[in-house]
Parts: sequence; C-alpha cells; structure tokens
Amino acid sequence: QVQIETCGGGVVQPGGSLSLSCTASGSLFGIKAINWYRQAPGKERELVASISRGGTANVEDAGKGRFTVSMDSAAKTGCLQMAMLKLDDTATYQCDVTFEIAPGLRSAVWGRGIQVTISS
Repeated sequence: QVQIETCGGGVVQPGGSLSLSCTASGSLFGIKAINWYRQAPGKERELVASISRGGTANVEDAGKGRFTVSMDSAAKTGCLQMAMLKLDDTATYQCDVTFEIAPGLRSAVWGRGIQVTISS
C-alpha cells in the first residue's frame, strides 16, 4: 500500500510565499510524475503544474513566473513552491502522484487536500 504525506498550506497575505510537498511511502520504486491541482469553492478542479522524471516541468498560465515545481524521484518527494501569491490563488491544492510499484507497472495516488488561503 502506498501512502502520500503532505506538508504546507496555511494562510498568507498577498505577495507572500508558500511551499507544498507530497512524499510517497510504501511499496514503490520511485515517483514518475506529479500533477498539482487546485479547486476553489464553486469552481472545477484545475491543473496548476506538472513534472515528470526525465521529462519537462510545466506551470500553467495561472502560476507562470510565480510557481516552481520540482521533484526528487529517489526521495519520492514532490514540491510546489509558490511566491507572489494573489487572492485568486486561494483554493484547496492536491497532488496526484504517479509511481512505479513494479517494473513496468504504474499506479497513482492522490494526496489529501491542502488548504491555501490568501487574505489581506
């Protein structure tokens, strides 16, 4: 069984910074990819950023120039660093971690929601 532990979130003022992380544990060889999503009340879930081992990292338009996505496959950890936060960034953030459970076999697990609130 694979579990995802999450860290980060909280309440910050506009212009502040937060760092979110997801760490996988259990029977897995390593992380293949991490997608970061967020969902604000009354709105649909949207992709924020993504990164793949051996691939490219991408931040969607909403976070470009402000967000940075990274991962450490061996450490089974992914991180979303957010700076210059705006009121519109208020949402519940979640990571979707794709990992290898055996050679050639992949699975995915969602981390718990992390509340990020930007308030003046």
